[in-house]
Amino acid sequence: MYKIGQQIKTQPINGIQVRKLLKDKDLQILSITLEKGAVLPEHSSPKEATLIVLEGALDFHIQGKTYFLEHLEDFSFPKELPHWVEARENSRFLIIR
Repeated sequence: MYKIGQQIKTQPINGIQVRKLLKDKDLQILSITLEKGAVLPEHSSPKEATLIVLEGALDFHIQGKTYFLEHLEDFSFPKELPHWVEARENSRFLIIR
Protein backbone atom coordinates (compact mmCIF):
# COMPACT_ATOMS: atom_id res chain seq x y z
CA MET A 1 0.00 0.00 0.00
CA TYR A 2 1.16 3.55 -0.75
CA LYS A 3 0.64 6.41 1.62
CA ILE A 4 1.31 10.14 1.42
CA GLY A 5 1.69 11.67 4.85
CA GLN A 6 2.02 15.16 6.24
CA GLN A 7 3.57 14.40 9.63
CA ILE A 8 6.59 16.65 9.01
CA LYS A 9 4.64 19.43 7.32
CA THR A 10 1.98 19.63 10.03
CA GLN A 11 4.30 19.29 13.05
CA PRO A 12 4.03 22.57 15.00
CA ILE A 13 7.04 24.72 15.75
CA ASN A 14 6.22 25.40 19.37
CA GLY A 15 8.91 24.88 22.00
CA ILE A 16 10.35 21.42 21.33
CA GLN A 17 8.37 18.83 19.39
CA VAL A 18 9.67 15.32 18.59
CA ARG A 19 7.89 12.75 16.42
CA LYS A 20 9.08 9.26 15.54
CA LEU A 21 8.46 8.84 11.83
CA LEU A 22 10.01 5.39 11.62
CA LYS A 23 11.46 2.94 14.09
CA ASP A 24 12.55 -0.61 13.49
CA LYS A 25 15.49 -2.71 14.66
CA ASP A 26 17.92 -1.13 12.18
CA LEU A 27 16.71 2.41 11.55
CA GLN A 28 15.07 5.31 13.34
CA ILE A 29 13.94 8.61 11.82
CA LEU A 30 12.89 11.47 14.09
CA SER A 31 11.24 14.70 13.03
CA ILE A 32 12.09 17.52 15.44
CA THR A 33 10.95 21.12 15.57
CA LEU A 34 12.49 23.81 17.77
CA GLU A 35 11.10 27.27 18.28
CA LYS A 36 13.64 30.11 17.99
CA GLY A 37 15.73 30.12 21.19
CA ALA A 38 14.60 26.64 22.27
CA VAL A 39 17.26 24.16 23.38
CA LEU A 40 17.23 20.41 22.93
CA PRO A 41 19.06 19.53 26.17
CA GLU A 42 22.30 17.59 26.28
CA HIS A 43 21.93 13.94 25.34
CA SER A 44 23.72 11.33 23.24
CA SER A 45 22.71 9.09 20.36
CA PRO A 46 22.82 5.29 20.72
CA LYS A 47 23.95 5.05 17.06
CA GLU A 48 25.89 7.15 14.58
CA ALA A 49 23.44 9.73 13.26
CA THR A 50 22.84 12.33 10.61
CA LEU A 51 20.92 15.56 11.20
CA ILE A 52 19.28 17.20 8.16
CA VAL A 53 18.01 20.78 8.48
CA LEU A 54 14.75 21.16 6.58
CA GLU A 55 13.96 24.69 7.73
CA GLY A 56 15.59 27.34 9.92
CA ALA A 57 19.04 27.48 11.50
CA LEU A 58 20.62 25.54 14.38
CA ASP A 59 23.69 25.61 16.58
CA PHE A 60 24.91 22.05 17.21
CA HIS A 61 27.23 21.80 20.24
CA ILE A 62 29.53 18.78 20.61
CA GLN A 63 32.94 18.26 22.25
CA GLY A 64 33.38 21.96 23.03
CA LYS A 65 32.72 23.04 19.44
CA THR A 66 29.71 24.69 17.84
CA TYR A 67 28.63 23.89 14.30
CA PHE A 68 26.32 26.41 12.61
CA LEU A 69 23.79 24.56 10.48
CA GLU A 70 21.33 26.08 8.04
CA HIS A 71 18.55 25.19 5.63
CA LEU A 72 19.23 21.95 3.68
CA GLU A 73 22.59 21.24 5.32
CA ASP A 74 23.35 17.88 6.89
CA PHE A 75 25.66 17.01 9.77
CA SER A 76 26.85 13.54 10.77
CA PHE A 77 28.04 12.75 14.29
CA PRO A 78 29.21 9.68 16.22
CA LYS A 79 27.27 7.68 18.74
CA GLU A 80 27.50 8.12 22.50
CA LEU A 81 29.00 11.65 22.48
CA PRO A 82 27.06 14.19 24.54
CA HIS A 83 25.67 17.06 22.46
CA TRP A 84 22.92 19.66 22.50
CA VAL A 85 21.12 21.79 19.94
CA GLU A 86 19.83 25.38 20.01
CA ALA A 87 17.57 27.01 17.42
CA ARG A 88 18.69 30.38 16.00
CA GLU A 89 15.41 30.50 14.06
CA ASN A 90 12.22 28.47 14.11
CA SER A 91 13.59 25.18 12.83
CA ARG A 92 12.53 21.80 11.50
CA PHE A 93 15.01 18.93 11.10
CA LEU A 94 15.35 15.16 10.80
CA ILE A 95 17.57 12.81 12.76
CA ILE A 96 18.37 9.58 10.93
CA ARG A 97 20.13 6.89 12.91
